[in-house]
Amino acid sequence: MRAGLPLAAVLLTVVACQSPPAEATADASGVVTWVASADRMADGVAGRSYRLVVHTSVGGTDTRIRLSNAFGDRPITFDNVYAGIQKQGAELRPGSNRRLAFGGERTVTVPAGETVWSDPLPGRLPAATNLVVSLHSPDAGGPATGHWMAMQSSYATQGDHTAAEGGAAWTVPTGSWFYLDAVSVRARAGTGAVAALGDSITDGWQSTTDLNRRWPDYLARRLQRSDTAVKGVANEGISGNKVLADGPGESALNRLERDVLSQPGVRTVFLFQGVNDIKAHTGVTADDLIEGYREIIDRAHAAGKCVVGATVGPFKGWLEWDPAGEAVRQEVNEFIRTSGEFDAVTDFDRILRSPYDPARMLPALDGGDHIHPNDKGMQAMADAVDLTALDCDTTG
Repeated sequence: MRAGLPLAAVLLTVVACQSPPAEATADASGVVTWVASADRMADGVAGRSYRLVVHTSVGGTDTRIRLSNAFGDRPITFDNVYAGIQKQGAELRPGSNRRLAFGGERTVTVPAGETVWSDPLPGRLPAATNLVVSLHSPDAGGPATGHWMAMQSSYATQGDHTAAEGGAAWTVPTGSWFYLDAVSVRARAGTGAVAALGDSITDGWQSTTDLNRRWPDYLARRLQRSDTAVKGVANEGISGNKVLADGPGESALNRLERDVLSQPGVRTVFLFQGVNDIKAHTGVTADDLIEGYREIIDRAHAAGKCVVGATVGPFKGWLEWDPAGEAVRQEVNEFIRTSGEFDAVTDFDRILRSPYDPARMLPALDGGDHIHPNDKGMQAMADAVDLTALDCDTTG
């Protein structure tokens, strides 16, 4: 924080405002500033609290969060949910931690298979801020909903310590997010967001933990410096995820509505998936993947969204690579580049591949396993995105 800058200018500022009635908060408005795709986790633990650190992309007012019980087999109650700003670790900036309400109440029960948005929290939340959501459930049990590979340190503890701004009680570090799957803000009129639908590369594996160096993070920083209307970035990556088949997470086809199309302010779907379908050796053909892409394009267009397609990157050197899979990748990439069915194309394959062996990643961009880029590779991917293509017109 700059010397002399009032604390209220950089925190979720306190504004006297009566909570709106429940019917006014049934659906979120505004623009998504952070997300994590939902997946089934291990069983929840009654009485446990989580302090979840997330990084915003677009700034705005009237912050809302979405709690998810998408994979639960029973209702779950949250009796205290707070939002504050990280100072360091589990410690919050003094005066920033504020209770969230749901339909004017501090307690909310989320039915099995459902999500619930909070009421708006008055005040401004800046872009590129580590927001900390602390939540407690007295009755958690059965499968928890969350996101296991966060590439971000969060914290857990037994008992309700959600109101505490200090970090002493939060003794259990975790690399996953639990129950929280979206944050939105009310941004400047005309502001939109892009949702990156992907797998572990989008999820950020091999990028540096806690430094927000996934390629969507680098993209968010570019967008904040640009004069384009799209500012929000929703990272909808799941490690191991496929377009066609469930596995780690539901398939892209099966989670498209919940994870992408339902997010407020999303104008563009950025589709970067397919390598897991190809390398799994399940008999998936290029035609199979292309049909999956076409379904995503059709459904996104029907929802009024643009779709940017990204070519599948090289992965020779990865254990599951073989010439047959490489032939499928090349055929799929040819469709992405030349079919004209996407509203725009980003050629990640061209950015990442070695000029000496186009089936292999350029060593300088390789995270070490020959399929996931390092921080430099993640930045190169983000730099390759045409920012103007993220706000295309689907009305013509």
